[in-house]
This record gives sequence, C-alpha cells and structure tokens, in this order.
Amino acid sequence: MSKATVIGAGNVGATVAECVARKDMINEVVLIDIKPGLSEGKALDLAQAAPIHGYDTRVIGSTNDYAATADSDICVITSGVPRKPGMSRDDLLAINAKIVHSVTEAFVARSPNAIIIVVSNPLDVMAYVAYMASGFPSHRIMGMAGVLDTARYRCFLAMELGVSVNDIQCLLMGGHGDTMVPLPRYTSVAGIPLTELMDMSRIHAIIERVKMGGGELVKLMGTSAWYAPGAGAAEMVEAIVKDSKRVLPCAAMLKGEYGYSNLFIGTPVRLGRGGVESIIEVALDEEERALMSQSAAHVRANLDALKRIQDAQA
Repeated sequence: MSKATVIGAGNVGATVAECVARKDMINEVVLIDIKPGLSEGKALDLAQAAPIHGYDTRVIGSTNDYAATADSDICVITSGVPRKPGMSRDDLLAINAKIVHSVTEAFVARSPNAIIIVVSNPLDVMAYVAYMASGFPSHRIMGMAGVLDTARYRCFLAMELGVSVNDIQCLLMGGHGDTMVPLPRYTSVAGIPLTELMDMSRIHAIIERVKMGGGELVKLMGTSAWYAPGAGAAEMVEAIVKDSKRVLPCAAMLKGEYGYSNLFIGTPVRLGRGGVESIIEVALDEEERALMSQSAAHVRANLDALKRIQDAQA
C-alpha cells in the first residue's frame, strides 16, 4: 500500500496523519478538511518535522478537493463535530451522520478499492453510515473504538499495579461508550490473570473509569481526546498496511456472530491487507452475554433513532 487519506484535519485527524507518517510505512498521506488552509498548514508542518524524526512519508494537505485523495489504499474518517462538555456521543448523531455520509461518498468516488476506518462519533453508528454510503463489502469498513478503549484500560491498570503497559493484555467488546463490555476474565499481566493481582472491587472501579474515559477528558479539556484516538487509528492502519494479521478489537459488521447481524459493534478481529479478515468469536459467560446484549441494544437504538431522523427529514 502506498497512499492513505485522513479526512478531517482537526486534533484527531492531524494526530493520525502524524502517527502514520512517523511509522514511515506508507509513501503518501493526504490530509483533507473543509476549513481553508488548515490541512495545508498542518501537512506542511508535518513535512518540516520529517527531517527531525527521520521519516520519508510525504504529507500533503487539501481543502475539500478530493481529487488529491484519488487511488488511496486506506482512509481514516475523523470528520464531525467534537464532543463538548455535557454532550453525549449520541447527541452528535444527526449532524455527524450527514458529514460522514458526505465525505464517504466523495472519497469512494475516487478510491473504489480502499479500506475505511471510521473514528467519528457515535462510532458504531458512523461505521454503519460509512458502510451504507460507500457500498463497500463490510470487511473493508470498520470503526476504531476497541483499540482506544483497551489502551485506556491498560493505562489505568498499569497505573494501579505499577507495571509496564506492555505486559498487560486485555479485551473489551460491545459499543464504544458507556455500554462497552470490558472482560476481566480475558485480562492478564505477563500471562498472570488480573483477578490474581487485584480484587474485583478495584477492577470494577477501573472498568467504570474506562467506560467514562472520553467524558473524563472532555471535562478536563473542554473537547474530545486526540492523542490516544489518533494513535489507535494509526495502529489499525499499520496492521492493514503491513498485513500483520494483528488481533485487535474493532467495530466490525456482525453477521450472526454472538447472535447479532447487520450491526457494527466491538469485537476482536484479525486485521490484514484485506481489512477485517476474520471476526474472532470468544466464549462469553452469562453475565458477559447480558452486558453484550445491553450494548447491542444501545447501538441498535441509535441506528433506529438515526433512521427516524432521516425519515423525518426526507
């Protein structure tokens, strides 16, 4: 793969472009935005950082001219209105659906063979919007949520235990947001089950902090996070570009797995050059299945709400 597009040159999009460029794994990154000069300026800044960091990736910017994105191999969509204090992800539903639908159509018209990673919120619904707008097979559309959520989970566990984040393996499933489903049974530190290192009351307290991780940052900064989301999307890009078959939690279209169909929701997948090359279905106990059901119902409710909004506007 030789070319990537990042749609949206705000904090998240610019961070995606920087992380991808610094990995020096792709020839060209195109950063595109509707605000005049924003993407061009950030692209030029990243180009000037290349001699310092030692990458040869070419970064260019474009103001709403999708001709520059033609023949991209992969695209990361970060466009949309960011969360403000007091705003839930669901509040973003109608306006961001219009934005994601529009930019997806503009992109796929020029790159019909690309793979698309959606970062815009509400994530699970926006992945579905991009899927419908693109006409792509579902394995070429996915959402970046689980990589971010597991990063927060690993971060908080490392803080609590005083260990390296690199020794923590964990898994979260379900929708992105308050209904995500962390799985302590599938969490370990250097192979040691988490439940042997921490009592369940502390584990549940950390899980609650992970669930509210985005909101915590919004309260502190007045806007959504960008460093970790940008790095998370770049990790997915790397797995696809390098065809590394990484097993990562992503929002993927389910087709009967876990008993759900026609729904983008967080699940472990194998990522490679073909996109979502397989969905890994892990065994869930009764409590975990109940939490997954609640999460799926929440995502489905958001999809139904979007359909009602769209029908009313038609």
